[in-house]
Parts: sequence; structure tokens; C-alpha cells
Amino acid sequence: MSSSSHLPFCRFLGSLLVIGMLTACGHEPVRRMPPPGRDANTRAVVPKTNRRSPGEQAALVAVRQIGVPYRYGGSTIRGFDCSGLVQFAYANAGKRIPRTTAEQWRQLAPVDSNKLRIGDLLFFRISGKVSHVGMYLGNRRFVHAPSTGREVSTASLDSDFYRRAFVRAARP
Repeated sequence: MSSSSHLPFCRFLGSLLVIGMLTACGHEPVRRMPPPGRDANTRAVVPKTNRRSPGEQAALVAVRQIGVPYRYGGSTIRGFDCSGLVQFAYANAGKRIPRTTAEQWRQLAPVDSNKLRIGDLLFFRISGKVSHVGMYLGNRRFVHAPSTGREVSTASLDSDFYRRAFVRAARP
């Protein structure tokens, strides 16, 4: 994918992110380092304003994790699985949600897929069961921790794989 094809997505994120966060749209993943004097397991530092919804704040946190490696059971900046990324992002936005994909699926109210908002959770059926979750970013894009050997990244709901696997959305 050429850098010019990233431009619309970067412009969209620009409405959510501070100017310094636009680098998350580059070709090279951005590694996140804990602030000086902080352990890698501590909370992310996220500016909170009254203008952002909890979903928008959570999406901002999740996007900042692009490039962090996938780790089964992971829920820290050392590594995330899909539901760990979502839980971490919402915790840093000040909202508690369940830890696992199954608990998130059961406990969060469904949202019509035509009424998606930034920060909504997207559930996918992989290998016959609902086992993957991502966070909606707008423009039919989402951020997720895909699988072993990969990193937190963005994907499109319009890709053949995710279009077929998508089951429903929910709003924390």
C-alpha cells in the first residue's frame, strides 16, 4: 500500500489525535516506551478532555499501541491479545470493561452496525466461534491485536476476511 493511500486515514485520525500522533500512520510501526520513571506495565499517559467521549479516548490509547507485539493473554504495553488491548484502552480512558472477548460479547449491549461510533467494539467469528475483537476507528477501519507473530495494527472492515468474519458491534 502506498503512502498516498494512507492519507485519508491519517486525516481522519488527525481529528482525534494530537499532531504528534499522526506518525502512527507511517509505514514503520512506532514502538511505545514508558514515560521516564515508569514501569512498562503502568497506565498510559492520555490527555483527557471533556470534548472526547470515552470511546474516542480509548481509540486514541489503542492507536498509540500500534507496533506493540501480540502476546496471548497480554494486557500491557509489553504485549496484547485482542481483548487485552481493548480492556487496556478503555481502562486508560477511565472505563472498566470485561477482560476476555467472551465476557465482552456477553456483557456489552449490541449496536447496529450502521450506527458505529469511534471506540465501539467489533466482534469476529474466527474458526467457528466468536473469538476476536477490535476497536472501531471510523471510515470502516479498526485497530486490533491480530494474532501470534504479528503486532497491534489497523485493518478494514471491507477486507474479504473481516467482512465475512464480522458478527456484531457493541458499545461499552
